[in-house]
Amino acid sequence: MSLLIERLAGAPVACRVILPDLAATARLGALLATWFGPKDTITLTGDLGSGKTEFARALIRAFADGPAVDVPSPTFPILISYDFPRGQVVHADLYRIVDPEELDELGWDELRENALVLVEWADRAEDRLPPDRLDVSLYIAAGTPEGKGLGPDARIAILTGFGRVGARLDRFQLAEGLIEASGFAEAARVFLQGDASSRSYTRLVLPNRSAILMNAPRQPDGPPIRRGLPYSQLVHLAEDVKPFVAMDRALLAQGFSAPLIHSADLEAGLLVLEDLGGGGVLAGDPPAPVPDRYRAAVEVLAALHTRNLPQTLHVAPRVERVLPRYDVAAMLTEIDLMLDWYLPSRGIRLDGVVREEFHLLWRGALNSVLAEPPTWVLRDFHSPNLIWLEGREGLRKVGLIDFQDAVMGPAAYDLVSLGQDARVDVPQELELNLFGHYVKLRREADPTFDAKGFARSYALLGAQRNSKILGIFTRLNERDGKPHYLRHLPRIRRYLARCLGHQDLGALRTWYESVLPAKDFAA
Repeated sequence: MSLLIERLAGAPVACRVILPDLAATARLGALLATWFGPKDTITLTGDLGSGKTEFARALIRAFADGPAVDVPSPTFPILISYDFPRGQVVHADLYRIVDPEELDELGWDELRENALVLVEWADRAEDRLPPDRLDVSLYIAAGTPEGKGLGPDARIAILTGFGRVGARLDRFQLAEGLIEASGFAEAARVFLQGDASSRSYTRLVLPNRSAILMNAPRQPDGPPIRRGLPYSQLVHLAEDVKPFVAMDRALLAQGFSAPLIHSADLEAGLLVLEDLGGGGVLAGDPPAPVPDRYRAAVEVLAALHTRNLPQTLHVAPRVERVLPRYDVAAMLTEIDLMLDWYLPSRGIRLDGVVREEFHLLWRGALNSVLAEPPTWVLRDFHSPNLIWLEGREGLRKVGLIDFQDAVMGPAAYDLVSLGQDARVDVPQELELNLFGHYVKLRREADPTFDAKGFARSYALLGAQRNSKILGIFTRLNERDGKPHYLRHLPRIRRYLARCLGHQDLGALRTWYESVLPAKDFAA
C-alpha cells in the first residue's frame, strides 16, 4: 500500500502520515528502516496504546530483513540490544526511568554510540538525547478530522526532523514522491548495502518487477588541500548525481548495459533506476572470479576502447557534462593518500626530501602514459560494479554501475582495476589470461596496437591504483570507522609488488623497497 505523506509548514521539518490500519503503521516503519541506520536516533512519542512498540517492532524487523525476528517489548528490561548484519539496534523504553542519571547504570552512552537507537518515552532522558534525531509521534485517529471514516486501528504519525535529520526527512518525502511518479509506490523496500561512499540504495520490489532508488545527496566540499581546492575536485570525483546521469546515458547510447533511468530529481540527487539484478561475476565461498564472466568484462573494455568516444556528454536539455582529464596532478593527489594515511599507520614518517623524490619519480613515469590517446575511464571497473545479465546477448551480458567518477584517461586503468580486483583475489594466471585476451582483441581491431607499451602502462597504473587504495582503505578505517576494509590490505600489497616488478619501473620499485617493510613486497 502507498502512504499519503503531507509536508507540514514551519520549523523544524515535519510531515504527517495517515495510517489507516496496523499494516500501514508497519509499512511506515519499514520505509524509515531504509533511511536510518547506526548512529541515528529515533524517538517514539504518544500515549499508551498509540502503537509505539508495534511501530518499533516493524522497523527493527525491516532493518534486520527478518519478518520473523522476535522483538519483545523493552518495558521491563528497559534496553534491548540486537546485532544484525547491517549493524546494531538498541530498543529502549524509558517509562520506568525516574532520573536521567539512571541511564548511566545501563551504559546508555556506550550502547547508542554506534547503534540505531529507538526510544519510547524519550522525555525521561531529558538532555541525554542527541540534537540530531527523528521524532515519530503517534496518536489514535478516531475522533480527529483526519481520522473521519477510518477504523479503530487507524493512527496518525507526525514525523519531525530535529537538527541535521530535518534535511534527511525532506529527502525522504522527495524520494517517496519520485517513487510514486515511477509507478513503484506500492513496492516493498529492501535496503542494499552500499559502497564506500555516502550514497545509499534501496530495492523497490513489486510482484512482477523491481527498481533501485539511488540516494546521492550533493557532497559538501572538504577542506582545501592544494591550490585552494578540496580533494574531490583535485581528483575529479562526482559531487552530485549529474555525472552519473551523463555517463549512464552515454553508455546506453553506445549499446552497453547501464541501468535505464525511470525518473530523476537531479537537484536533489535522487534517481529511480532499472534494477539489473543481483547476478555478479564472482561465485563460491569465499567468492572467486568466474573466468568466463571476467573475460566478458574484458570484451566490454576492448570494444569501448576501440571507439571514438565523446568527451562532452548529455545530462538533460541544455545541461552537459565535460569529462575531466585524468591528469598527473589528479594521480599524484591520489597517491598522496598512501603517504598521508597508510605509511603513518605503519609507523613511517617521511621528510620533505623523500616525499619530493617520490613525486618526481611518479611525475616522470606518468607523463608518457598520460600522453596516450585518452578514452573513457569508468574508474571502478571491478567485481562490485559488474552485474551478470544471463538473459542478454554479447557485450550486453555485462551490466555496468557506479561510473559517476568517470574521466578521460589511459585505457589500461580499467583493465588493471578488473585484473587486480581490490576486494577479491585474482590469480596471476587468470590476470595474465585476461590481459592477453584484451591485447588480442585490440590487435584484431588495430594491428598497430602497441602491446609492449600497453603492458608498461598497465603495470604503472596498477602501481598507482594500488598505492592509492592502500591509503583509501586505511583512511576508511581511521577516519570513517570502517575497519573491515583493512582485511584487503595484504591483497593490495601483493598486487602492488606484482606491478612494481615490471622491468621499466625499477626506479619506483627501489623507492618503495627503501621506505616500506620488506614483507610488503612478498608478492
